[in-house]
Amino acid sequence: MATCEVCGNDYDKSFEVIMGGERHVFDCFECAIHALAPECARCGTRIIGHGVEGAGQYFCCAHCAEEFGVTGLEDRAD
Repeated sequence: MATCEVCGNDYDKSFEVIMGGERHVFDCFECAIHALAPECARCGTRIIGHGVEGAGQYFCCAHCAEEFGVTGLEDRAD
């Protein structure tokens, strides 16, 4: 059993994620998303899909990027 680094639950079905060479332990995907998923620079939504990146920022969609002032980005269709 391992303890989730977000909620502290000691769970027999916990899992680990290695990101950027660092090991993280979680008891559920919700905690993993809370800890690791980037936030949209405009609306603060956790980006759990592809998102878009521009001007050194992450956005949940091209609309948020445009509203933030970053142009020329498109949402991925594939």
